[in-house]
Amino acid sequence: MTAPPVAVTRRGGLPAGVRNPWLVFLGRRFARLVVSLAVLVTLAFLMIHLVPGDPVRAALGLTAPAELVEARRESLGLNDPLIVQYGNYLSGLFRGDLGVSMTSGVPVVDTIGQRLPASASLGLSAFVVIMVSAIPLGLAMAVLTRGGRRRGVELGFTSTSAMIAAIPEFLLAVGLIFVFAVTLGWLPVAGRGGLDSYLLPVLALSAGPTLVIARIVRVEALAVFGQDFVRTARAKRLPPWRVYFRHAFPNALTSTLTIGGLLLGSMIVGTVLVENVFAWPGMGMTIVQSILAKDYPLVQAAVLVYGLAVLLVNLMVDLLLAVVDPRSTIREA
Repeated sequence: MTAPPVAVTRRGGLPAGVRNPWLVFLGRRFARLVVSLAVLVTLAFLMIHLVPGDPVRAALGLTAPAELVEARRESLGLNDPLIVQYGNYLSGLFRGDLGVSMTSGVPVVDTIGQRLPASASLGLSAFVVIMVSAIPLGLAMAVLTRGGRRRGVELGFTSTSAMIAAIPEFLLAVGLIFVFAVTLGWLPVAGRGGLDSYLLPVLALSAGPTLVIARIVRVEALAVFGQDFVRTARAKRLPPWRVYFRHAFPNALTSTLTIGGLLLGSMIVGTVLVENVFAWPGMGMTIVQSILAKDYPLVQAAVLVYGLAVLLVNLMVDLLLAVVDPRSTIREA
């Protein structure tokens, strides 16, 4: 009679031949990021070739001499074969060269470097407001309305949040300007100045996502409150704050982070319209002006910047989900 096989383990407690699930998870996530970046870069490159018409002629004007247009095309390398242009484009990206603006002749990197900090400060401010406000608000509403209590509070919260979240960011921005800047005169109408200039654009960007995420937190928290481990924690007479924040809150985060990541990704794109409403000197105004002027190198750079921001937000959400629910890494391994 042979002895049963003994599992050979290696350092770290994993059986021999089993890969580290965290390494597998991180490897797959970064591989997806690289593939997504490759697709994004390719689409941004093809943009200038798929749009009907001659971008150089559009940038210089219909009355520009043909010799000037041809010289401009030659200087930009647009007369080279497509594969050569693509190789030069990738080479420029690795060197940090995004090309030259067709209208101003200024390197695109310089324009992005001047405008990106304003957009980044606005987007990060809105992100902080959303995270600091949405999760506590959702938990508070779940505690107040658990077990069918306070129907009036629940109805008021769900109705108000649904109404505000349905308002587009640019329309909410116009309403905020009319009330707080034009009518009351409390805050500046437009431009980037002191802290008071951030209040209205940050509120326009964060109001909808805050309420949507708060509703998700509330629904998820109510579902967790009915679980056996929460009832057991209450039976042990643990302090309420410990029951809610130590036991219930982490288990309600999974769906919240997943949907919240999608909302934050859309919020990044929504900053384009809000910045134009408030005449914010960021990437939003640059994108609109470059589209109107058919300045495709600048449009390409803006697409890359915003696309990369959305990809990084999604990567951060995936990493946070893995920290909150480590079982997801094991399943992927």
